[in-house]
Formats: sequence, C-alpha cells, structure tokens
Amino acid sequence: MSIFDSHCHPHFPQYDKDRGEVIKRALDQGVFMICVGTDLEMSKKAVELANKYDHIWATVGLHPNEIDLTYDTMMYHKLVGQRRVVAIGEIGLDYYRTPEAEKQERQKEVFKQFLDLAIQYDKPVVIHCRDAQKGSEGLAHRDAIEIIKNLKLKIKNSPLCGVAHSFTGTKEEAEMYINLDFYLGFNGIITFTRQYDEIIKYVPLDKILLETDAPYLAPEPYRGQRNEPMYVIEVAKKLAELKKKPLEKIIEQTTRNCKKLFKIWGTPPSPPRFF
Repeated sequence: MSIFDSHCHPHFPQYDKDRGEVIKRALDQGVFMICVGTDLEMSKKAVELANKYDHIWATVGLHPNEIDLTYDTMMYHKLVGQRRVVAIGEIGLDYYRTPEAEKQERQKEVFKQFLDLAIQYDKPVVIHCRDAQKGSEGLAHRDAIEIIKNLKLKIKNSPLCGVAHSFTGTKEEAEMYINLDFYLGFNGIITFTRQYDEIIKYVPLDKILLETDAPYLAPEPYRGQRNEPMYVIEVAKKLAELKKKPLEKIIEQTTRNCKKLFKIWGTPPSPPRFF
C-alpha cells in the first residue's frame, strides 16, 4: 500500500546536500510525492525532479509571497504542458506576510491569472491561503473562496477544482471549499495543536489530503527538525486518531483522493511499507 505526500518541496535548497537520500528514505517506505513549485525557478526544479523519479509528480506556480511584477506567464505555459505536471500551484493569497492593501490586490490579480491558466489546461490548483494577524482586516480564505466562486459562476460547467493546502481556516470556510469541489490538506500542524481537531472531525475523509509541506512544519515527534516526506505517516496516524478509524483506512482513502484530484490513474509498484 502506498501513501501520498500531496504537498512537499524536496527540490528546495534545504535538501541540496542529501536530496537523494531523503527521496530514497521516502520511496523505501512507499511514500509517493507531489513536488510543489513556488516560483518559476522552483517550478522548473520540481518538474526536473518529477522527470527523474517515477514516484514523484510536479506542480508549477507562483507563491503569493513571491509575486514579481515582471514574472513571465509564457514560461509557465511551457511548463504546464509537460507530462509530469499535475496541477497549478502553489498560488493564492497571504495576508499574514503581506498586510499592505495594495499588495493584497496584486495577489488577487495574479491568483486570478493562474486560475485562468488552470482552467485553460484543465489542471487542479494547489492553494496557499493565510489570513492576516488576529485583529487585522482582510480574510484571505474568504477572498480566495469568493474569487473561485465567481469564476465558476462565470464559466458554465467549470472544471476548476483543487486543494486548500495546509488548511487552517474555520469550519465554515472548510464547508465553502468542499462545496466548490475542493479538498483540504492537513499536515504536521495537527500533531502539535488541538486547534483544528473539531474541523478535522467535521471534514469528510473523502475530502482530505495528507501532506508534510517539507522542509517545513515537521510533525511530532520530529518537531523542530527539518521535515521530510516520509514523516507524512505521522499526519496519517493523527488523522486516524481524530477520525477514530484504522490507519489503513486513512491511508487508503487519502491516497485515493490524491490520485483522483491529480488524475494519477496509475502508479508504479510501491516498495515495502512500514505502517
């Protein structure tokens, strides 16, 4: 049985000294990966890595905190059409690190452009959304949901779908995403805070993806260390605990969800697993 880390960055500089070993450790445990791009350079590297390993797929995108007025949309067009690219992302809105209203408006513009790209190529999207600090104006999730909703209303029978990665929104926002045919991604955060327990219990298992966001957000018992894709099993264990379901059921369903969303109809034989 395989398990999917639906959102990780093994192409990032944090792995330059031991990338091969990190990937081998994950693959030896049956962990397949979606390698997520965050700007043009990192998107290219994600594709290169996916082309090298049968158990890795890539996404291409522009993180909202990496927005550059001079970014080249045509270069993304060239990347999106490649065989191992399964989604557009990560894209979205980040009001936590970008509190300026003018820059938030720019994020919205770029977000819409990449959503259009996803529709054009019939690809799902990987959304990064982070609200402003407590007490500040600006609700990133609500704005992102409104943009997606309006786009789907504008385009009849729009195929637009995706995942709200590292979801830390409210129960109401979770429901809104689900109603828009989106999945919710949960990572190591759920292993060291109880803040999202009730949301996880509420969200149907067939709308959940497992992720690590490696090299960030290492789960317990690895908190404070560099995260790795193989640690996705710890997220699965916590999900099983909260959902009161067998671990095998969690892995089976979330793997099915990931393959369905990213249209990965066939996968290579998985190595022996440790769970």
